[in-house]
Amino acid sequence: MPWTLLFLAGLFEVAWAIGLKYTDGFTKLVPTALTVAAMVVSVALLGLAMKHLSVGTAYAVWTGIGTVGTVILGIVLKGDSASPMRLVSLGLIML
Repeated sequence: MPWTLLFLAGLFEVAWAIGLKYTDGFTKLVPTALTVAAMVVSVALLGLAMKHLSVGTAYAVWTGIGTVGTVILGIVLKGDSASPMRLVSLGLIML
């Protein structure tokens, strides 16, 4: 169960990281509210997962999911660069 919570926390981290782009500097109400909600859910789920997992492991996995997911969605949704160096770096994070 803690690994499921951690995975979900990572997905919500991706959601709020991508959501930041849509808030337009926190000037758009709905994207801002959804982004803040995703932040709260992400950290809450991370905290619940940490009740059963070591802090170092949980935090590393959480940030890894967030990093990889944000880069992939940035490429797919926002047209961010998919240069070979960036993809190799992403692959190293996933190892």
